[in-house]
Amino acid sequence: MAKLKSVYFCSNCGNESPKWMGKCPACGEWSTYVEELIRKDGAAAKQEDTRSFLSGKNEPQLLREIRADEEPRIDMQDNELNRVLGGGLVPASLVLIGGEPGIGKSTLVLQTILKLQSIKSLYISGEESARQLKLRAERLNIDNDNCLIVCETNLDKIFGHIKNTDPQLVIIDSIQTMYLDSMESSPGSISQVRECASAILKFAKQSGVPVLMVGHITKDGSIAGPKVLEHIVDTVLQFEGDQHYMYRILRSIKNRFGSTAELGIYEMNQSGLREVSNPSEMLLTKNHEELSGATISATIEGVRPFLIETQSLVSSAAYGNPQRSATGFDIRRMNMLLAVLEKRAGFKLAQKDVFLNIAGGLKINDPGMDLSVISAVLSSSLDISVAKDTCLAGEVGLSGEIRPVNRIEQRIFEAEKLGFSRIIIPDNNLKGFTSKVTIKIETVRKVEEAFRLLFS
Repeated sequence: MAKLKSVYFCSNCGNESPKWMGKCPACGEWSTYVEELIRKDGAAAKQEDTRSFLSGKNEPQLLREIRADEEPRIDMQDNELNRVLGGGLVPASLVLIGGEPGIGKSTLVLQTILKLQSIKSLYISGEESARQLKLRAERLNIDNDNCLIVCETNLDKIFGHIKNTDPQLVIIDSIQTMYLDSMESSPGSISQVRECASAILKFAKQSGVPVLMVGHITKDGSIAGPKVLEHIVDTVLQFEGDQHYMYRILRSIKNRFGSTAELGIYEMNQSGLREVSNPSEMLLTKNHEELSGATISATIEGVRPFLIETQSLVSSAAYGNPQRSATGFDIRRMNMLLAVLEKRAGFKLAQKDVFLNIAGGLKINDPGMDLSVISAVLSSSLDISVAKDTCLAGEVGLSGEIRPVNRIEQRIFEAEKLGFSRIIIPDNNLKGFTSKVTIKIETVRKVEEAFRLLFS
């Protein structure tokens, strides 16, 4: 007869305890322990038999005896996805793609495997029926005779399908819907997600078949399930964006085979996701001349330069307390920049409402946007427009100095390519810059010098 064992798991880190505790000793979080039942019987042995085709001899080897040939990466036929993955999909890797509901995770993975005409892929869906997937594929208007579809949530049966079909790429949508018979808890629980992810990782490493997993996220933006899930996988990709905007951003949070500084941009339309190869042209407003409160910033996301429009609105406070609001920019950094404006430049904004928006619905963390932000705020406050052929790049310090930013050559080349005639950058950034450009480069040391160039 099956024996039931009650175990408590931390929902944050997955730490196991025989009793409930208020504070997790592993991660230090409070009130995160949940109770789950684990069945101890012959199901575990049956589970091992189901996956016996994966096992092989694994003997200790000397380091010098191990062959480390460079395996070619799999070209995903998607320049944005290849860039974020570090040049393509590595064989035997386990990739987790997380994102909000309805953001386009399933569309991204289905569209990707349909483009891989020469690779036999197996799409395992635990959320949609085969008919729904067929309708989605028809909307994408891509045919692929090497794509197999199976709707299953039992991981033991899934490994049986994998053994029978022998695919070169496996997609699991989603990991929170999968379950093992040996676990008593329901799908999506801490123990089920952890054990299923461990079993899939074992399959990927022993068979050499790469696996793409789709994962849900919680309301605070983290991957649902135990934190150990992100430690198990090789790569964690975050698919984000606002459902009210057409742009989607693919970020790399963790990548054992590449950089985490890369960024992929897509545009959502009726026929799926379209790669945005030059986001600068799409993020800039063509007719912003004679409009106060709008400036152009030369930013860097990862190693990718692009120009983006910064919009600001400053008005007298209609109520007692002035409002501060920022969309796509850190509100605390905006408050710091407003304090610098008031203390170092002498502009009184304490009794005014300040609203800031990054055009296109993007979230930018580049400190090189500081100069563009304070210029947009001052432009709206004075109601004086900034020249449409001018862009800015620079970090603002607490003493009002303009600090140098990284990758200044890429910022200048991007501005020149898009037809801008002037760029204002920090003075120290010109050291070692020897490239010949047609764009006029003006340097500043203090915020007062930048304002004199812009509004004199």
